[in-house]
Formats: sequence, structure tokens, C-alpha cells
Amino acid sequence: MQAILSPDILLSSAIAAVAAVAAIVLLSPRLNGNKTWRATVTPLASIIGSGFLVLGPILESSYGAYAPLIMVALCLLAYVFGAAIRFNIATLAIPSHQDRAAARHLETAASWALSFAYIVSVTYYLNLFGSFGVELSDSASQFSGRLLTSAVFIFILFFGWTRGFKMLEHMEYFSVTAKLAIIAGLFVGLAAYLCQQASAGALSVNAPTLSGWPAFALAFGLLVTVQGFETSRYLGDEYDSQTRIRSMRWAQWAAAIVYIIYILLITYSFQRTGDEITETTIIDMMRVVAPILPALLVAAALAAQFSAAVADTGGCGGLISELTGGRVSPRMAYALLTGIGLTFTWTSNVFEIITHASRVFAVYYGLQAAIASVRSHAQSGANWRTLGFGVLALLGIVIAIFGRPVE
Repeated sequence: MQAILSPDILLSSAIAAVAAVAAIVLLSPRLNGNKTWRATVTPLASIIGSGFLVLGPILESSYGAYAPLIMVALCLLAYVFGAAIRFNIATLAIPSHQDRAAARHLETAASWALSFAYIVSVTYYLNLFGSFGVELSDSASQFSGRLLTSAVFIFILFFGWTRGFKMLEHMEYFSVTAKLAIIAGLFVGLAAYLCQQASAGALSVNAPTLSGWPAFALAFGLLVTVQGFETSRYLGDEYDSQTRIRSMRWAQWAAAIVYIIYILLITYSFQRTGDEITETTIIDMMRVVAPILPALLVAAALAAQFSAAVADTGGCGGLISELTGGRVSPRMAYALLTGIGLTFTWTSNVFEIITHASRVFAVYYGLQAAIASVRSHAQSGANWRTLGFGVLALLGIVIAIFGRPVE
């Protein structure tokens, strides 16, 4: 009886119960049938993706007790870049602009930037898939993780080349549901662990290991961990502009709440060990919280990474085909993506890939901000909004140049 009622088992049971209830609520017909929620799922699935699992240990290790402030700053940065894209969504349907030629050229450049961002982000997703996929096995190593990543790249290429991704795209809603449900359970476990540490007088208030410009440069290199909101921009075939704008806001608000709570719970619960930070450090941290959490987080990581990789591979293929006027077919684009992705996989570590992805997304966001600035000027001349979008465009360039990886 004592073993049955042990604290670990009780906490694991509570985590599982909360995750199950959250899944039931998220899968309910009422929520599933809500048009705006369905539109919100796509950007939310991308924002709370792979970055969620790697970001906690990175921020805590580098910024110590200031990690929650850095998380708030990242969310705000993403939100203002989102504001530029939302402005572009709102003005896209306006038939006449003085800026048509300039905006068209910038849109083309942004689309090319996004297509390359897709390539790097798929590589990022699948490298995390490989790392988490072997983490609980006896053969966990960088080499085995890269082998698994390569195998999944080949599988996705084969599936996309022979059958397309329509059958796999329906995974998105279920993967984001599973992910959010597991996060709800994770928060229960982390809150209980934080209370336990507080009652023992063992709360963690670590000093940052970075300051000054290196601290800014690392934050720039983490932009990709809060990206994904831009997907609302490309849902025009399914939703009107107001629904897409609202879906982006909802997704960014929900993601910010989740991220900030997560970083708060992580930052003050764990003492710094001095061990090297890896992409799967979060699994080792959660082992001391509850026995059930490592397996749940691995399941969430695998579902999130695979569905996101499929979505971005399909998006990349369609975008490149459109930009080349059909001269490059989606299937050829899948092959190009796989070749570049495998090269990154075997020549870079995950943190370097994260930084590469942050840079290319920063270029894309900067171009979107430039488009917003040009359109704002065409609508109402020079004003604070036009200037603000222009400053964002420059910030995108700064992030692309100076972002650096975790060392």
C-alpha cells in the first residue's frame, strides 16, 4: 500500500489525469468545430513546437534568474513582427496601392526567404526528432540521432514524391492537441516540484552566465523558437483576412502565456549543475520531477516534430513550385530540401541549426516589415507606423547578421 501511494506515483497519476482531461476538452466537438480555433491551431502548432523543449534549459543556463524576462522579450519581439504581417494581411485585399511594384518585389523576395526558412526549419524539426527519438534508448548518441533523422528525411521524401502529404496533414490537429495536453500535465508536475523546492528552502536563483552583447546575440539566435505565427498569412484559401488576423493574435497570446509560465517554473526550480546543455537536457531535468514526464515529453516531441516537418515540407514544395512558375515541381523541391537538410544534419549540431533557422526567419520577418512600411507609407504617408515597420525591417537584418548559437 505504501508503494502504491508513493509521492512519485501520486504525482504521475495527477499529471496523466490532467493531460487526459485537457485532451478531452481540446478534442470536444464544440471546440473542434469553432472556426477561429481551427484557424488558430495551425500557427499555435508551429509556435509551441520544437522550441518549447529546448528553450527552457538554454534560457535558464544562460540568463539565470532573468530567464523569464528574456522569454517575455522574445514573445514581444515575435508579436511586433506579427503586427507587421497582420497589417499585410489586412491590406493585401485592397485593390489599388501606389506601392504595387515595390511591394510585389518585396513579396517575391519574402517568399524566397520563407522557402529557404522552410528548408532549415524542417532540418531543425527532424534533428530534434532524431535526438528525442533515441533519448530513452540504450543507443542514445549524436550519431544514432543523426541516423534516425536521416531515415525520417528519406521517408518524408519518399512519401511526398510518391503519394503527397494530404494523408499526413490531418495529423496537425491531433499533434497539437497531444502537445497541449502533455504541457498541461507538465505544468502540474513542475508546479508541484516548485512547491516542494520552496518548502525545502531550495528555490533556485542562479546568476546569468552571459551579459552585454553576447546575451543579446544569443537571444537573436533563439528567434526561431517563437516563430510559426506567420503561417496565418498563408491560410487565405480557407479563412478570410479577419479570421487569419484573429487566429495569429490568439496563437501568439496563448503561446506567450504557455512559454512564460514554463520558463518561470523551470528557472526557479532547478539548481545549475554545470553539465553541458544539449537538445534533450529537458528530459534529464524532468526525471527528477516525475517518472512519467520523460516518456510524455518524448511522445510530445516526436508528434510535434514530425507533423511540423511534414507541414513545412509541403509548404516549401508548393512555394518553390509557385515561385518558379512550375519549372521546379513540388517533388523536385522535396528532393532539394532533403539534400540540404541531410547536409546540415551531418555537418552542424542542433544549436547551430537553430541559429541558422533564426537567421533566415529574421530575413523573412524583416522583409514582411519592409512590405508593411511601404504599404503604410502609400496609404497615409510618413507616420509613426511607417517608421516603426521600417525599424522592424532593420532589426530583422541585425538579427540575421548577429544571432549566434548556444556554445
